[in-house]
Amino acid sequence: MNIKKAIVLFLSVIVFSVGTLRADEGMWMLPLIQKLNIKKMSEIGFKLSANDIYNINNSSLKDAVLHFGGGCTAEIISKDGLVLTNHHCGYGSIQKLSTVDHDYLQNGYWAMNHDEELPSKGLTVTFLDRFEDVTKEVIEATAGATDPKSKEEALKAVSDQLTSKAIGANKYLKARVVSYFGDNQYYMVITKTYSDIRFVGAPPSSIGKFGADTDNWMWPRHTGDFSMFRIYADKENNPAEFSKDNVPYKPKKFLTISLKGVNQNDPAMILGYPGRTNRFMTSYEVKETSEITNAITILVRGVRQNVLMADMVSDPKIRLQYASKYAGSSNFWKKAIGMNETFEKLKVNERRAAEEKSFTEWVNGDPARIQKYGKALDDIKSSIDGRAKLQAILKYYMEALSPIELTSAATRFGPKPEGNGADQKNVRPLAPMTTTDFYKDYNVATDKKVAAALIKLFRDKVSAIDLPDFYKTIEADFQGNIDAYIESLFTKSVFVSEAKLTVALAGDKKELENDPAFIAAKNISSAMAKYNKELEQYRTLYTQGQKLYIAGILEMKSGQAIYPDANSTMRMTYGKVMSYSPKDGVTFDYVTTLDGVMQKEDPKNWEFVVPAKLKELYNTKDFGEYALKDGRMPVAFLTNNDITGGNSGSPVMNRKGELIGTAFDGNWESMSSDIIFEPSLQRCINVDIRYTLFIMDKFGGAGYLLNEMKISR
Repeated sequence: MNIKKAIVLFLSVIVFSVGTLRADEGMWMLPLIQKLNIKKMSEIGFKLSANDIYNINNSSLKDAVLHFGGGCTAEIISKDGLVLTNHHCGYGSIQKLSTVDHDYLQNGYWAMNHDEELPSKGLTVTFLDRFEDVTKEVIEATAGATDPKSKEEALKAVSDQLTSKAIGANKYLKARVVSYFGDNQYYMVITKTYSDIRFVGAPPSSIGKFGADTDNWMWPRHTGDFSMFRIYADKENNPAEFSKDNVPYKPKKFLTISLKGVNQNDPAMILGYPGRTNRFMTSYEVKETSEITNAITILVRGVRQNVLMADMVSDPKIRLQYASKYAGSSNFWKKAIGMNETFEKLKVNERRAAEEKSFTEWVNGDPARIQKYGKALDDIKSSIDGRAKLQAILKYYMEALSPIELTSAATRFGPKPEGNGADQKNVRPLAPMTTTDFYKDYNVATDKKVAAALIKLFRDKVSAIDLPDFYKTIEADFQGNIDAYIESLFTKSVFVSEAKLTVALAGDKKELENDPAFIAAKNISSAMAKYNKELEQYRTLYTQGQKLYIAGILEMKSGQAIYPDANSTMRMTYGKVMSYSPKDGVTFDYVTTLDGVMQKEDPKNWEFVVPAKLKELYNTKDFGEYALKDGRMPVAFLTNNDITGGNSGSPVMNRKGELIGTAFDGNWESMSSDIIFEPSLQRCINVDIRYTLFIMDKFGGAGYLLNEMKISR
């Protein structure tokens, strides 16, 4: 079969097979909605056409949905570029703007006019312009590649050619070629990014983070997890760096807000940017994820977080400095715990093994299939088995040594390696940051405690031969006493403060190179580069096996609609508002109300403190037009939409495409959902838009913002 026929056959498997589509499962690609989804959507009550959702010639819902900060989703809710997302998505930006005297995380903030909107340095939002299917071009260009390096070079060459042609002379557009279905399909994604983003407002953490770690990933939920920003543009509505001359962005499309509420079985659709799923994961990878990735994450982050929390509780300044760092760590820490629990409860490993058995039987039923796919699972298994020790070592490096801030500062601000930096190419670079930004949120005493705890843990868990070289210094100069080494490290290093570092940077580079923190950082990065390089052989084998396995699955399941794994490109998921039963005799309602906030109140526990003004509004039932018909104030609701990390902040829309809420979490009973979808258990937790507007208006006093919104009552 020639390559053109192979491509046509492969795409027909994905695009024209709609036999067993389930309305609640799937992260669907927007260009394929017309062929895959729109008929099913209309059957469950949606009143939208494919062009209403995705249209490259006219405005559509996709134009109101943003990639927020590169890791979340947001939506435009006004004619003047007002942006709604989750509180936890805006958390880092709000923390950067906060001081002990003006703590916007703790106390909340609402700008009462445009002049009071606060520039959020470093924050960007990105619009999707369009997708273009470039599978044919990429596969033809890489078909002759005989090894990973030549394929990488061929892929880069064709990608550069395609993206350059797509962008043309438009300096505001960017384009990248993205792989789908394990390198079996490719799309070019064309985007536009705005960088003048200003903080408009958010509730205090006692509302926006109500329940904190205890309630994270749990239902019933009572968190007002939202924040608001605004996009600014130049006078021509184009992206521009911050300037006082910039004006509020005029969107192609903004969402109408519905105050009509939700009921059981109402249609619900989400557009957003899900980060990563692994729905084609094999049983070998499930075991690796559970026993290596998750197990090490749970252990090490638990140790670090205990140190951070103890200091955060004791000092308001440290709490503010480490609030975002702690939140970023604890979110996946708890997810890893839940994932391992659901792996076991839902027998994910066994179910994947059964699927692999079916696949093998299908392959063995035809000599041509044996020739084509016969090595797929063997290659995956061989790569997973071969890399196990290296994966564990590298995971300990990433979780236990990389988070030490002193050595991180040395890596960021110390002398850069001479030459081409080949030793560093396999180590993920740190995000750009100024010394002022770094040290604003750095506490020496806290980092010192973290370093001591993690360096001890690392020595206990990693064999002596795999320790970085600074452990030799600990043995030789400090008789193996890690506490003594830490004391010396933090006493002698210039990287403990911006003042000392500034003086050192103006002096002799050799002195910086001899700094003990710089030496330790270099030891860590060199070791990580070494282990990453050793892993390359297994990555190549795994990629080869995965590509064949997914291609085989697509062929085996011809006649079924299949969606690719999430990869931070815009997707649609649709389903219904729906309650669920996590176990026998227990049913969870699809909605929570302000009653539950008051029932959870615990003034002695920072996670469940309720602001006095919110209690006053509750006691007087001053809910305005946002209340339910029975007089209660809605807070959150459930849908069975298929989401994952990255969907946080995504708009939840009704049958007409009107905004009814924002997605912010998944439920505990389906924590393995990145690997396997559980239709009876998986739920998406959403802030009800009525609670958002109630808090903004009645609690925050920023009701003037309603004037720029389009509201359906």
